[in-house]
Amino acid sequence: MLAKLKNIDIPIVVILIAFMVISTMLVYSASIDHPKINVSITKILVLYGVGLAAFVASSLFDYRVLIRIAPYLYGIGIFSLVAVYFFGTKIHGARGWFELPGGLTFQPAELVKLILIVAVTALLARRKGDLLQIKNDIIPVFAAVLLPFILVLIQPDLGNAIIFVIILLGMIWIGNIKYSHVLLSTVVLIGAGFLLLTLYKYFHQSLFDLLKGYGFSHWMDRIDTFLYPQDVSADDNYQVRNAVRAIGSGGLEGEGFLKGTSVHSNFIPFAYSDSIFVVVGEEFGFRGSAVLLLIYFLLIYRMILISIQSTQLSGAYIVVGVVSMFVFQIFENVGMMIGIMPLTGITLPFVSYGGTSLLINMLSLGLVMSVRLHQEREPEFF
Repeated sequence: MLAKLKNIDIPIVVILIAFMVISTMLVYSASIDHPKINVSITKILVLYGVGLAAFVASSLFDYRVLIRIAPYLYGIGIFSLVAVYFFGTKIHGARGWFELPGGLTFQPAELVKLILIVAVTALLARRKGDLLQIKNDIIPVFAAVLLPFILVLIQPDLGNAIIFVIILLGMIWIGNIKYSHVLLSTVVLIGAGFLLLTLYKYFHQSLFDLLKGYGFSHWMDRIDTFLYPQDVSADDNYQVRNAVRAIGSGGLEGEGFLKGTSVHSNFIPFAYSDSIFVVVGEEFGFRGSAVLLLIYFLLIYRMILISIQSTQLSGAYIVVGVVSMFVFQIFENVGMMIGIMPLTGITLPFVSYGGTSLLINMLSLGLVMSVRLHQEREPEFF
């Protein structure tokens, strides 16, 4: 089994090491003056060490075994989402974490993203590359995603719920959907989008009162900050406004490592996690931000190559699911910090501080590497 490691994608390993260095620097800088959290370099390196071990382990594990047991994994994922709703801990307004010994926490929604990729792969692989049928393929796949989507939405965790939808769309596309279905879906989605925006604006106050009764009114605050920034209060627009200002102040070269004025004055909430891109923009400027995005591009490029080179359709589906997840998380996290996307709690992959997020990202990338390392003839699972 260890002999398979000689075929590991070296550029991806180099990229992960680069992310470890970048994440350590940024999280340390963002937390060093924080009044409530101070993350040591040792702790960051330990988390990355555990993550890299998970990456190697999942790379050596045959991903096709996961596809075989996909129904059981899906059941475990659903059970964890139900359990966390009743027995979980509320953090930042969402009841989505289990408390673990040693002050650690675990977020089931992060794990369910990976489980969904495997489950959708198992459903799509039954067609063996044939065109997807609405009744036999598309509806079951949508149903498989709808249940965890609702369970995560009511935590409430809008960010991860949206990621479920993005994974679904990316995998349905690569699963050989009919172009007529794509065209029809696009027309319906555009029409529904205009209708929802119109209804949202017309029934704004009634909807706000309804959601407030269920504790979800902060969703509208974030949407309003994105759609109608001129109409929201300074408090509601605080994070985005300060983030854009901080990134802009970095200019071309940035203010320098550990010299970010906004970051170290604690004007940026969650600068060590959700808002980590602000640290990049303020301390390393446009050049640093461009380098980070280039590294992400190289990572996605290497993953797409693995998908193209895969001799098995199920492997290609797995990789596209992970790519869809990463691309959206990167775009959403960076976009919300520069004001072109709504504010959510989505972290920046491999860079933001967060044990569960880093572990699941490493496992996901390890699953992609498993596709590369296990290119033998695909066994018949279905």
